[in-house]
Amino acid sequence: MTLIVLATLEFHLQLPIRYPNMPQLLLKARDSLLQHFRPILNHFGVTEQQWRIMRALNESPTLEPRELCNICQISSPSMSGILARMEEIGLVGRSKFEGDQRRRKVHLSEAGASLLMQMGKLIDLQYAHLEAAYGKQVFEDMRRTLEAFIALETLPVAPAILR
Repeated sequence: MTLIVLATLEFHLQLPIRYPNMPQLLLKARDSLLQHFRPILNHFGVTEQQWRIMRALNESPTLEPRELCNICQISSPSMSGILARMEEIGLVGRSKFEGDQRRRKVHLSEAGASLLMQMGKLIDLQYAHLEAAYGKQVFEDMRRTLEAFIALETLPVAPAILR
């Protein structure tokens, strides 16, 4: 009988946190936005991580893996595997730096650049559809706000100290 009573009681713990869970909101917003692009990625057999790398290499044609990790927000161990697979299927090429044989630079292969061009047209069209649905101002405000927030990472912020 006691077990039944305890099982039916609902406990509601109200935490004293006044601020919204911003990281969770950002993740939900990211996923909401990506759902519009996943069909394109799936059609071409490209993962989200591979697409982030391709976009980064489109903006900066040659990058070191550590730079790609930072730009694409992919951990170094994961990046190694993703780049190996992308090289294996012919999307990227890797070469050594002159003067430092330990360092590698990554670039889109001809096939990777061609695929990016094909996909890019559809990606841009999808953005245009989203912009038409939500309004150009919403997209511009979101971009500006996110860029401003990222730029603030250099500001000194006092840490919450555990005592």
